Amino acid sequence: MKEIKIGSFILPRTRVLAFAAALLLWLAGILVKMVTSTISDVTISGTISGTISGTFFLASWLLAGFPVLKAAARNLLPLKNRGSLMDENFLMSVATMGAFAIGEWAEAAAVMIFYMVGELIQEAAVARSRSSIKALLALKPDKARIEAGDSWEEIPAGEVTPGSLVLVRPGERIPLDGLVVEGKSSIDASMLTGESRPLAIAEGSEVFSGTVSLDGVLKVKTTKSAGESSAARIVQLVESAREAKARPERFITAFARWYTPIVVGGAVLLAVLPQLFLPGARFADWLYRALTLLVISCPCALVVSIPLGYFAGIGGMSRRGIMVKGAVHLDSLNGAKTVAFDKTGTLTKGKFSVAAIEPELGVSKEVLLETAVLAERESNHPIAKAILEYAGNGELGVGSGEWGKENEELKMKNEKLKIKNEEERFEIAGQGIELVSGGVRILAGNRRLLESRQMGFSVPDGGADAYTPVCVARDNRYLGRILIGDSLKEGAVEAVSRLKGMGISTGMLTGDTRTSALGVASSLGIDSVEAELLPEDKLTNVEKLARTGTTVFVGDGINDAPVLARSHVGIAMGSGADVAVEAADVIIMTDDPRRIPEAIERARKTRRIVMGNVAFVLGVKGIFIVLAGLGLANMWLALFADVGVALIAILNSTRALR
Repeated sequence: MKEIKIGSFILPRTRVLAFAAALLLWLAGILVKMVTSTISDVTISGTISGTISGTFFLASWLLAGFPVLKAAARNLLPLKNRGSLMDENFLMSVATMGAFAIGEWAEAAAVMIFYMVGELIQEAAVARSRSSIKALLALKPDKARIEAGDSWEEIPAGEVTPGSLVLVRPGERIPLDGLVVEGKSSIDASMLTGESRPLAIAEGSEVFSGTVSLDGVLKVKTTKSAGESSAARIVQLVESAREAKARPERFITAFARWYTPIVVGGAVLLAVLPQLFLPGARFADWLYRALTLLVISCPCALVVSIPLGYFAGIGGMSRRGIMVKGAVHLDSLNGAKTVAFDKTGTLTKGKFSVAAIEPELGVSKEVLLETAVLAERESNHPIAKAILEYAGNGELGVGSGEWGKENEELKMKNEKLKIKNEEERFEIAGQGIELVSGGVRILAGNRRLLESRQMGFSVPDGGADAYTPVCVARDNRYLGRILIGDSLKEGAVEAVSRLKGMGISTGMLTGDTRTSALGVASSLGIDSVEAELLPEDKLTNVEKLARTGTTVFVGDGINDAPVLARSHVGIAMGSGADVAVEAADVIIMTDDPRRIPEAIERARKTRRIVMGNVAFVLGVKGIFIVLAGLGLANMWLALFADVGVALIAILNSTRALR
């Protein structure tokens, strides 16, 4: 199907052209009526106006209303009807035909045009929110380097059979699930688990497709084919989750289900019953009253003001950096009972930073940091980058200020090492860095690295479960450790507090370690925590929550995509992975967690405005329906009950923008 792009919306070209043609025909009909009204001969004026403008209005009505009329006709067929006979399509068809019957052709066409506007916007939002998940496919490496005799041959990953030996170099994605048979490395598994910390793996470790070897060469014996790999499983989970997600029913559809039969039934009774019980009742008179009732009951005010209320709400939210992909999701947000968060990148910054510097007695923080910098300065490892960035920002005034007498000797040795060109640097995968220069040895890494070098001291442990400790030693002296962690996003505490104040329960579903997850949850006051989850585990947990009420999930990673697609409302951070943004129903463009409770508050406000419009419209129409039944309402009053009420409701809907 050919499409046309209008701003950020992508719409079917034929539908846009049909709408444009219908609008032009309607305007032409109005113009003809205006011109012919200036002709002095009333008979000629009425003939020209009725014939030409009527043709324009009828053509406009057919063009704009064809999908509605087709759907209504299809629902009348016994084999096609699935309990949706009295939907908004039937309501629109009957009401506009009634308007035609009593000569209000312009209004009949206008109602269909207004309705088409709302449908086009809805179609655009749905099309954009259900775009392809091509970003996921990039996770599945299309090539694998397999052993071929004494060399390595690159072949399509799909052709690799389980049991093959695959070579993975630093910086490359692991093409298939398998076991490491040779080599050590740090693995970035955030795609699969959301865990921000690299995982140390060695011979015998299990590795998964789509994860990245950061600093080591690995030989992996594959255990699964490409179609059964972890990356492929995430793609399948997203697709199946979308199919399993029950699409919320639009309010206008639910409303029309009971409004339409009441209106149509009332009109039929008004036309027929007087003939049976009132002596001298003329069928033509009561038929006119019934048709007037249909015009008064015409859903124009509801059909226009309800979608407009939602679109105004969506527009107001977009000004605040909250992008909602459709009115149905705004409706679902209104009923939120539980909000479950991913941790890394959602509540935390998802970027390594120095959380604390803990020097040993007699060593200053400055000396500890500078010694670590000497070791890490040539490394591209994420932890090394965090230390270098911290030092480069002058957080502790490195290179200036008072060092203290006990640190003078260390400082002087560090200064000498800075200008030495002859040095040996060893980056031990999964452990850290060893630097040998001018007879001086510096170690920066985990406990295993320092203890393996048997430097004659013990490395203290404990108190850093939520962080990655970088232990630093120089020659035979332990200097202390630098704790690397993921800090909370600004506004995360306020966001959780506001949600709880709104009566919404909160939870955390993360692939991170339980210790790290509990630490963050405790800081934020989150009610429940499930940690160390794979994508399918998150999906299972969200499905359990969904059975207890409307569930919102907030995430940003590739591993969150299936859950975002399956939850009642999926909210993604705008800076997150493309596939997460595509799978989500709402996007927080500012990455500010405080926008989450704001989105729910605005959704509730929008629903109040919409329901206020419904009450107002039905109240006014109810009064005029009584007048019509008594024969006290003429067409002018009927038009006011329809168009005038619609204008008032439309003005009220714009409040949702604020």
